[in-house]
Amino acid sequence: MSETIKAKRLSLLDHPEFDNHQDVVLFKDEQTGLKAIIAVHDTTMGPSLGGCRFWPYETEEDAITDVLRLSRGMTYKSALAGLGLGGGKSVILGDPKSMDRAARDRLMVAMGKAVHSLQGRYIIAEDMNTNEHDMEVINTVTPHVGGLPQDVGAIGGNPSPVTALGVYSGLRAAVKHAMGKDSLKGVRVAVQGLGSVGMALCGHLHNDGAVLFVTDINQAAMDEAVKRFGATIVGLDEIYSVDADVFAPCARGAILNDVTIPQFKVKAIAGAANNQLAKPVHAQMLKQRGIAYAPDYVVNAGGVIYVAAEVLGAESMEQVMTQVRGIYDTSMRIFADAERKGITPAEAADELAREMITVKKRKAA
Repeated sequence: MSETIKAKRLSLLDHPEFDNHQDVVLFKDEQTGLKAIIAVHDTTMGPSLGGCRFWPYETEEDAITDVLRLSRGMTYKSALAGLGLGGGKSVILGDPKSMDRAARDRLMVAMGKAVHSLQGRYIIAEDMNTNEHDMEVINTVTPHVGGLPQDVGAIGGNPSPVTALGVYSGLRAAVKHAMGKDSLKGVRVAVQGLGSVGMALCGHLHNDGAVLFVTDINQAAMDEAVKRFGATIVGLDEIYSVDADVFAPCARGAILNDVTIPQFKVKAIAGAANNQLAKPVHAQMLKQRGIAYAPDYVVNAGGVIYVAAEVLGAESMEQVMTQVRGIYDTSMRIFADAERKGITPAEAADELAREMITVKKRKAA
């Protein structure tokens, strides 16, 4: 690790999102301006894998909260997907729009050195505001990278389309559980966020005959959804009260909260956004309102399944797609467990993931 990069273990024992994380490290590099946090939650199932988020957090506390929650979610996500990997995450504090390509590349080299200092306990991949090129730059200083560009037909590169397929599979399970329908024909879906995952999800839903309501801060993306899928545009704040069957949050987290939940008219919620529940109590609020909530880290696992296939090796793309479509069965099991135990699907998913990790620890003892 470069002498200019300073690493500091953070004392987080009293943080409400701290969950016995194995390692939480703050990295600073004066030369490039890098300020980043890497959190390794649990490596019982294998080395931790998780994307790198580049975001202008208002405070360092916000960044710490985000990386702690996201890394824990990655542990559970990887466990339920049966990947043989643990959970980790990293965040870069800063505005990705504030630097040119050369400055950004220097920043990513510094980030790569930070990743390398963890000696393989954390494998980095792309996430919000990071991309394949960033991963290529990071890969010049460390081999612990996923999501690298690949030749056509090879496993690797942007995982967003595969993430969308997994969300689609989980959404189908939510509709089956909440409405008893095997088909999405005529099912009204309100999609919040038309980034690469949200737009691809709309494609799957449209092909199945769903009726789409969409919103996004990007007018061009909404216009595209209208043109390609016959979607109806609604306002950013109107999306919660749309007369729809399913709400699909594919933008920011903490979107299921005291303000939004009372507005919903939907029967089910399933989307790509991470950390959708603002607080654990909001899962109970959804249950009380009779809304079937498909836990986010279950249905959005397609991306990590894809990156894991690249990192660990997979026999074929067909094998990967079969595993991603298996999110339907996992979701149905979680709904059934929740109903049988009288708990929320979020609690059922957490219990199942923890059980799998505990079994692995006992076998290793």
